[in-house]
Amino acid sequence: MNDRKITVQNYTLLERFFNPSEFNAKAWVGAAKSAGMKYVTLVTRHHDGFSLWDTKYSDFNVMNTPYRKDIVKMIADECRKQDIKLFLYYSLLDWRRDDYPYETGRTGQHSGRASKSDYANYLQFMKNQLTELLTNYGEIGGIWFDGHWDQTAPEGESDRSSRLDWKYEELYGLIHQLQPQCLIGNNHHLNPLPGEDFQMFERDLPGENTSGLSFQETSDNLPVEACQTISESWGFNLNDTTYKSSKQLIQYLAKSAALGSNLLLNIGPMPNGEIQSEFQKRLSDIGSWLQVNGESIYGTSAGYLPPQTWGCITQHNDKMYIHVFGNNGDDIILDRFPYKKIKKAYSLADDAKVKTEIRQGNAFVSTKSTNAKDDVHVIVLEVAN
Repeated sequence: MNDRKITVQNYTLLERFFNPSEFNAKAWVGAAKSAGMKYVTLVTRHHDGFSLWDTKYSDFNVMNTPYRKDIVKMIADECRKQDIKLFLYYSLLDWRRDDYPYETGRTGQHSGRASKSDYANYLQFMKNQLTELLTNYGEIGGIWFDGHWDQTAPEGESDRSSRLDWKYEELYGLIHQLQPQCLIGNNHHLNPLPGEDFQMFERDLPGENTSGLSFQETSDNLPVEACQTISESWGFNLNDTTYKSSKQLIQYLAKSAALGSNLLLNIGPMPNGEIQSEFQKRLSDIGSWLQVNGESIYGTSAGYLPPQTWGCITQHNDKMYIHVFGNNGDDIILDRFPYKKIKKAYSLADDAKVKTEIRQGNAFVSTKSTNAKDDVHVIVLEVAN
């Protein structure tokens, strides 16, 4: 809507065509769970203002389309059945509503809005919708806000203070009042603000800035999440076939864990509600790898070294997991090894013994006996001091 400079009047016509007839909540949640995911983040309302649930506070919603089914409810019900946590994405900015302060926004300037904005009214609208989401759909694991950046200077500018007082103390307070356990994250591309429970990086790993969006510092005391796409697009795009390979995605997952971060992998479904085959294949491949190597990802912490050219490290208690990318048979050298002993070293996939040696404060790990065909082969070091 924003990129193509579509007006609100014209964009509203799309409501008549929204009919994801092949949408299957059981299949969606099942695909996520089979891929090894522990939570799903569902986009409930994006910047175009379309709400995917039966909301009383906007006519521009799924119940006024030919589909006429509450998608948030179906996903929430299925997440409970399959025992997977549900997070909800909610856009702070709106390209449709007149009361959103579009006059000072970086986007949405071609929507045809002419009335003066009224943030007090818009804030109450958001509170009303968030109250619906947090009272009608069971326990929610977290709220994933997006759009703060619309009211700031571009990423990388020295002053990115907001032109709008979002009243986060009111929004965040409402969320924690309704569901105290519900985590709050905000994709503002800044250091975490008071009241936020986790930090996110958009299309970047923590500490990196390949996207030009991630100038913020990585939090030392909050959980961290990196979100990434499978292709170059967030939504379904017929022209975008630049799919990341399963190997690339598994390596990205390992590097995320090695930096102490969760990975949120985006899926943009097709208009009919199905997940395209290219995405399904990659989800299946990630799930198969995690069935064997999940111990090296779940519940681990960041490695003592950042990711290296050969791979990366995760740790849990007395185990260090060495993720080897593209095994070429060379020894891996772990500089300034923080332990005095390696009690045992073996391949996680098949328990094959791995040769190691500690010499002059560095650890040398042989990869000659490991499976060179694996996209990411994991070696376990059981260590002690």
